Amino acid sequence: MNTQREQLIQTWLTDVFHSDQFEIKYLAGDASFRRYARVQQNNKTFMLMDAPPDKEDCAPFVRIDNFLNLHGVRVPKILAQDLTLGFLLLEDFGDILLANLLNDATVDQHYLQSFKQLLALQTIDGTSDFPIYSREKLILEMQLLTDWLLPALKVELTESEQMMIQSTFSLLADNALAQPQVIVHRDFHSRNLMYLADETDLGVIDFQDAVIGADTYDLISITRDAYVQWPPHKIEAWFEQFYQLLPESSKQNRDLAQFKQDADYMSLQRHIKILGIFVRLFERDGKSGYLKDLPRVMWYVLNEAQDYAELTSFVEFMQQRVLPAFTEKYGVYEAIS
Repeated sequence: MNTQREQLIQTWLTDVFHSDQFEIKYLAGDASFRRYARVQQNNKTFMLMDAPPDKEDCAPFVRIDNFLNLHGVRVPKILAQDLTLGFLLLEDFGDILLANLLNDATVDQHYLQSFKQLLALQTIDGTSDFPIYSREKLILEMQLLTDWLLPALKVELTESEQMMIQSTFSLLADNALAQPQVIVHRDFHSRNLMYLADETDLGVIDFQDAVIGADTYDLISITRDAYVQWPPHKIEAWFEQFYQLLPESSKQNRDLAQFKQDADYMSLQRHIKILGIFVRLFERDGKSGYLKDLPRVMWYVLNEAQDYAELTSFVEFMQQRVLPAFTEKYGVYEAIS
């Protein structure tokens, strides 16, 4: 740990509290350079975000937190900040991740609550406050598959395979842009939603990458979570439930079958990207914790694409050219039926 950085934190918190009587306990890290610590002072707890300014920019978090808080989304309140140093003192949401409360008996109730909050988020007009999830960005994300996963597996593309992949990526990006465009959290899953004692709403965290994009994106983040798989019949029911809750404007010229295709295509875009990200986290950043989830994500990719004739070539490529080396290197996923 950087002792100089910790000395800065100590000094900053002493200024914030007008006292040096507090305790700091650092928490386990995530995939970014940010780290968090729980701070206890006078029987109250706070959450410190430490985001070194040469590695992370706190400004989007602060801007989006303030915007969402103003519009009634249950995000942590910012109690003190120093963007030059990269320090934020936040309301402490506690330790109970939604992920830890989910089982076959509880998931429907918890997910219904998350859908209601998601739909409330989607009704907020954020078009002048958030960047657009552009076609270029959607395609760049999917290219993480060809930039990181394929080289890690020593799969070299032929010219026709390159064209087929580009065509698939274009198809998925165009579909995402044709869907109703709303505020998208971009990582709306059960590890980023928190149970808050004595509150109905779930606490929402890790929203700093929010954009304006497709209305199915956050739905598939939580229902087809990269870290957990639910039975397909449950996901089918959740899609239907979410569709029924959508505003009428989002259902015009879009029946349930079209909505499910939109969700499948959006899932595919996201999971193609995640295959690349998880490999990059290991190959570039030395973080191996995500490798165990790769087989599940690969299963999702194949599963989501299999029902669509226009994706047949992509599925065949993944099964024949990628899967043998992938399985040998990362293992096989035993899906829940």
